[in-house]
Amino acid sequence: MPLRDTSADHAAADRTFQVDLRGLVDLLSHHLYSSPRVYLRELLQNAVDALTARHAVEPHGNFGIRLYADGKVVRVEDDGVGLTEADVHTFLATIGRSSKRADRIAEQRADFIGQFGIGLLSCFLVADEIHVLSRSARTPDAPAVEWRGRGDGSYTVRTLPASARPRPGTTVTLTPRSDAGEWTRPQQVHALARHFGSLLRHPVTFDDGSGGSGTPVNPEPAPWARGFPTPGARSRALAAYGEEVFGFTPLDTIELDLPAVGLKGIACVLPEAVPAGRRHGHRVHVKGMLLSEQAEEILPEWAFFVRCVVDAESLRPTASRESLYEDATLAAVRDALAERLREWIARAAASDPDLLGRFLQTHHLAVKSLAVHDDEILRMLLPWLPFETTDGHTTLDEFARTHRTVLVTSSVEEFRQVAAIASAAGLGVVNGGYTYDRELVHRMPEIRPEVSVADLDPATLTAHLDPVDRETELAAAPYLAQARDALAVFDCDVALRTFQPASAPALLVDSREARHERTRSRLAREQEGGLWGDILGALRQEAPRAQLILNQLNPLVRTAVAIDEPELARTSAEALYGQAVMLSRRPLRPAESSLINRSFLDLLAHALRKDS
Repeated sequence: MPLRDTSADHAAADRTFQVDLRGLVDLLSHHLYSSPRVYLRELLQNAVDALTARHAVEPHGNFGIRLYADGKVVRVEDDGVGLTEADVHTFLATIGRSSKRADRIAEQRADFIGQFGIGLLSCFLVADEIHVLSRSARTPDAPAVEWRGRGDGSYTVRTLPASARPRPGTTVTLTPRSDAGEWTRPQQVHALARHFGSLLRHPVTFDDGSGGSGTPVNPEPAPWARGFPTPGARSRALAAYGEEVFGFTPLDTIELDLPAVGLKGIACVLPEAVPAGRRHGHRVHVKGMLLSEQAEEILPEWAFFVRCVVDAESLRPTASRESLYEDATLAAVRDALAERLREWIARAAASDPDLLGRFLQTHHLAVKSLAVHDDEILRMLLPWLPFETTDGHTTLDEFARTHRTVLVTSSVEEFRQVAAIASAAGLGVVNGGYTYDRELVHRMPEIRPEVSVADLDPATLTAHLDPVDRETELAAAPYLAQARDALAVFDCDVALRTFQPASAPALLVDSREARHERTRSRLAREQEGGLWGDILGALRQEAPRAQLILNQLNPLVRTAVAIDEPELARTSAEALYGQAVMLSRRPLRPAESSLINRSFLDLLAHALRKDS
């Protein structure tokens, strides 16, 4: 940057540099920062850095930060290490060079000087003029240095007597623009200071010019950094802090402590279930300063049943200070925090079954998704997870005590078709149609080797249904023939068996895969000779048929198989098929809806004719 000396007297001269301020502010507002409110965070961060440097010089000093906002100015004053005139010129040169490339901004943030420069520039998001008055603590009789920047891109630097600032440190005063009132009103400045600086380790106070002594911004440390008389008191304090931060009462709080990276905080277990895969943002502070409220990257994807607030020493922020830099340290922290969550689940399983039960009742889907990919969680929690079974909603461990052979369906629809009959037949069937359930049930032998697991197929179920005697079979043959003819359009066979419960007139044994295969076969027949016919024909197998199994123990079925009127026999068979389809709760095809309506009306008409 060119330097213009405006006076022959070098000691008294004001020096003016020209910078591309418009381009820099545009870069910051559109490509680096998400909101103008970050100006206060940057000024607080500069003050914290300065205090850190001052403590390196004077370890036992009592230093702090003071904020002032009265609607006309915003002022941030610190007792930090302060600046020399050479420092100020270095900062300005750094700013000028950083204006041309965004990646240079990231490089400059690695040390104190770069951080100060960029932080100062962020104030131009809300201010037309910035005034800096600083005095270095490293030199006992150092003069005060004044820097004054303006919105036209120019600034001046001059030295003042030490009396202009009696104590070392830095004061930054902003003259806000008229359109920046949203971010510079006293109430908003106080709120932003609390938002960004509530966990800062240095005392911060706020004064709105009303004459008070100043309001503490961070009156007490984070609860994990304080002592408590009992573990219960500590637990309650952590839960209260989680509720204050996130707005919900945690099901439980998990204290997080990773000394290797200086990380402390809590994970709050959500009291309500959330959709699997939904990731929550976590609140991350770095050295006490709030970095992000939406830091998804701090935990693995499967940990969507918690929200965290942490403070870390060694995590690396990106140039914008609004997210975390993805590096080996962050990956190690993510793995370590995941291990803490696993340990909490293990402790609950071992020593607090009531808490574990409430957790699984709320977050069983989350745990199932975790167990699919985590063998340790699988071994620990699979026996405790609830599943829908023929014995009702129960855990696999309890279910396996009465069923050494566990059958699992591939869909909810199949389970609903067979549940009542399978239960009456003494079969143990688990509904595997929900997300993760079928895969997890098949892994049960890894935990309980004495249990065997198999997929339920129609042959398994029908093998447990008792055949009728030969005389009954022969007597029912004419009706069964009429029924098969009536239901041929649905590729459905009809058989007569006896099974419990006797109140069930019929069982429809069919699967989604079988219906797909029949549809493919039908399309192949319709496309005979064409290109699609060749393709589908090559895929064609012997299409499995559905099976309507009538229950001879049911009084209605015994009456139906004795019908000798052909039309009435067909109608009753259609009605029994329609009722069995509806019990399966699968979506009805248009032809099935039409059949149900027609058979109901035909039976009603027959009953009315009989009465007349």
